[in-house]
Amino acid sequence: MTLSTRAWQRTGNTLTFTELGFGTAPLGNLYRAISDDEAQAILDLAWSGGVRYYDTAPLYGLGLSETRLNRFLRGKNRDDYVLSTKVGRLLRACGADDRTGIGKWFDVPTRQEVYDYSYDGIMRSLEFSLERLGVDRVDILYVHDIDIANHGTKTQRDTHVNVLMDGGYNALIELRDQGVVEAIGAGVNEWEVCQILAERGDFDLFLLAGRYTLLEQEALESFLPLCEARGIGIVIGGPYNSGILASGPRPGAFYNYDPAPEPILEKVRQLEAVCQSHDVSLVEAAFQFPLMHPSVVAVIPGGQSMAQMQSNLGVAEVNVPAALWADLKKQGLMREDAPTA
Repeated sequence: MTLSTRAWQRTGNTLTFTELGFGTAPLGNLYRAISDDEAQAILDLAWSGGVRYYDTAPLYGLGLSETRLNRFLRGKNRDDYVLSTKVGRLLRACGADDRTGIGKWFDVPTRQEVYDYSYDGIMRSLEFSLERLGVDRVDILYVHDIDIANHGTKTQRDTHVNVLMDGGYNALIELRDQGVVEAIGAGVNEWEVCQILAERGDFDLFLLAGRYTLLEQEALESFLPLCEARGIGIVIGGPYNSGILASGPRPGAFYNYDPAPEPILEKVRQLEAVCQSHDVSLVEAAFQFPLMHPSVVAVIPGGQSMAQMQSNLGVAEVNVPAALWADLKKQGLMREDAPTA
């Protein structure tokens, strides 16, 4: 299978993304443990299906996602794929009771996260990631989780942003200028901090999780127009808002990592009804929607089973009729200014 690709170019560097990428958080045993062989089989299926963009992070399985990618990528031509990882956390050995993510990450190394957005923290994080991944370089470095959701308050977020811009940002620029990485950016769950960073520095790509989807399009207010004007690329993570746009509005469906409240369930019922009237599944529309924005270079749903990966490959090949988007706008279920062509 050959997936559609999109070329991104800025500051003289060019990367070619498959529109379907692979977000590897689930391969870090997110919410349930899978074996190394299962993880390898899922990655092999993605590769045979044409996926050539892989995103990971030290946080995902406290190093497990990166080490599983090591096994998968070994022997592959380094120029045949795009690889991103993240900085901003260091992993420190600790006691079992102090491990990060108990109840979230299963059967993972006993490590505790330490946020560090300083110059040295960025450099050390990349060095450790290269060792876990077993590669000589990564293409993209994203500053990870420098948002309110992870730091609790706007004040704390802003403190970390200042640490980054006073120190870690210089490391990112040096790494890009020296050709160690092709692009720099941030991977977060909030578009507002992406806009803050874009206004304060020279960033190339943002990985935005769950904030430009069929359910949420507030990023069109100011952030996405800014990216379009500056040539900043967007990778969309969490295109299904942590599950509900894939599962539909069933009881217990997850939205933003928690059970979906009734107003969200009702909106998803309405979205699903319009999709069904055009013989399109909800998950197909949810995957294809963000790709219509000119700044979006890839969508990276996760996959923790062969069935999920096969589903991802299938939805990437679907053509959604323009009439569906028109009906969603007509019924007030999509912003009028959302690109649909």
